[in-house]
Amino acid sequence: MDKVVDTPAAAVADIADGSSIAVGGFGVVGVPEFLIRAIQEQGAKDLEVISNNAGVDGRGLGLLLADNRLRRIIASYVGENKEFARQYLSGELEVELTPQGTLAEKLRAGGAGIPAFYTITGAGTQIAEGGMPWKYDTEGNVVKESPAKETKVFDTFGEEEEYVLEKSLAPDYALVRAAVGDRHGNLVFNSSARNFNPPAAQSARTTIAEVEKLVEPGEIDPDDVHIPGIFVHRVVPLTAEQVADKPIEKRTVREA
Repeated sequence: MDKVVDTPAAAVADIADGSSIAVGGFGVVGVPEFLIRAIQEQGAKDLEVISNNAGVDGRGLGLLLADNRLRRIIASYVGENKEFARQYLSGELEVELTPQGTLAEKLRAGGAGIPAFYTITGAGTQIAEGGMPWKYDTEGNVVKESPAKETKVFDTFGEEEEYVLEKSLAPDYALVRAAVGDRHGNLVFNSSARNFNPPAAQSARTTIAEVEKLVEPGEIDPDDVHIPGIFVHRVVPLTAEQVADKPIEKRTVREA
């Protein structure tokens, strides 16, 4: 039951080329920075990443982007990263943009064993009709676009509306960051770090969590657990120095 692994490097050692990986975090909050850095050092490439956003230049997934280690990204928000934009528009990176709530549910449903679900989000748009550019060539021509999705009309609350069938996501691995975790893998997330870390942790065949504070089993009140240990396979405790390494996405000051 003790799932603690001493180092990020040991935790990600078996991630192979071509793996699919869900990565938690919201902006720069709750990003598993040290697991990502360990993958950078480990050398895995041609990765498919599922994440709310694509990191920022020089941090998080931005590190793997800079090394051209990502083949494909499924994401909701891709601003704040110039290298991402460059690779996408130059044909080096395939991108599947997905509505934010739909992305979270695709991960959660994958973890719950639900292969697909209907949602009203995206009905009547290119999300349902297809034609969104997934990949460009070096000349800026679209060489791969999203396919049309199955739709169905449901009578909801006395009104017929069109819904879109979305397939769930069940990647090979998930990397998440928790504020507190115990040796059995029970995790607690802090504030907005709870947005995408829990569904990412639920979704994968192997979930690896870096934790800011490691406690013994029983120290976390069961009512406070956000993700139970059944979903988590490896726990990596961070050092005090690593915990303190937290960026500010945008520094702003007010006028005097």
